[in-house]
Amino acid sequence: MKQRIIRSRMLLLFSAVAVMTATSCIRKLGEGETGQIALSFGPSYKAVTRAGAEIPDTGDFILTVREPDGNVVFQGKYCDSPEKIKVKAGSCQVSIMSGEFRAPAFSKIQYGDDQCVMVPSDGVVSVKLVCSQINSGIRLKISPEFLTACPNSVLFLKADSGKLMYGYSEKRIAYFPPGNVSLVMVTGQQEETLLTRNVLAREILTIGVGAVASSGTSPAREGITVQIDTSRVWTEDNYVIGGDSSSGGTSEESLTIAQAKASIGAKAVWVSAYIVGGNLTSTSARFDPPFTSKTNLLIGPRSTIMDRESGMSVSLPASSIRDDLNLVDHPDLLGRKIMLKGDIVEAYFGLPGIKNITEYKFQ
Repeated sequence: MKQRIIRSRMLLLFSAVAVMTATSCIRKLGEGETGQIALSFGPSYKAVTRAGAEIPDTGDFILTVREPDGNVVFQGKYCDSPEKIKVKAGSCQVSIMSGEFRAPAFSKIQYGDDQCVMVPSDGVVSVKLVCSQINSGIRLKISPEFLTACPNSVLFLKADSGKLMYGYSEKRIAYFPPGNVSLVMVTGQQEETLLTRNVLAREILTIGVGAVASSGTSPAREGITVQIDTSRVWTEDNYVIGGDSSSGGTSEESLTIAQAKASIGAKAVWVSAYIVGGNLTSTSARFDPPFTSKTNLLIGPRSTIMDRESGMSVSLPASSIRDDLNLVDHPDLLGRKIMLKGDIVEAYFGLPGIKNITEYKFQ
């Protein structure tokens, strides 16, 4: 699909060794041959601005992986997916989206991507997905003249998927699936289409609605003005997920596991991760209860990590933090997403780690 303009976007960058995209997935290899798909988020996201919408939690994105024959081998939250997904060798489809979007709604941006990757027999392909906005947005700018001229009229935005009433004081963006959207004015029993526009994925369209005041009880049709803002300038929501700008200085700018491992020596920084295990030694870790050590944790980039090398070690100080977070007393914390504030050290139990923790927050 040709991209016309991007004013509001979010990028999810997955670390990759090889990336292959195609319009369809049709190639199969020998019967019984298998390979693996490895998915891992790159550096964390940063909000350039935040007005107008909430930053989605990438762990809640819905991931779907299909084999060459169309069989779904995984469908669920990204944070619940295995580190490597075993599939039949051949062309597999990997899709991800921030959530379902079937009907028009205010302030509901949908992000996603869909790629075809060639999985070699007995090999591992690491996939890079770039997720941007996949629905369309429309905002009305209603002039005072229109309010004066049409006090008894109601404006709707209407598409095949449904319609939304756009109140005169409405400030939110109305989101629709890509396609034709009409601006409709209803006065009493009369419905009139003022404009129909084909909006594309990632497009945010601003429509100005005005009127020439008349002396009658309702304006003549030619008195209503509808104007498309071709500049489409809007900065209310400009998100980048996968950028390198997170500093860890605040919980809102917390580092991912990948960023933390690249920040050895950083002091009093926030790290966001999942609690995946404990009972650390220099060569091992435990991923299931029962646990016997209250002094340490293993955290990882997702809740399903079963490889200690993929995570970071955490030293729990002798304080209320240890009382609250140790897995001996709280095995239910396994899989919980948490933010920790501490110092990044080169090695603790043989892994990059976090020591001197002073604060924590669950997400």
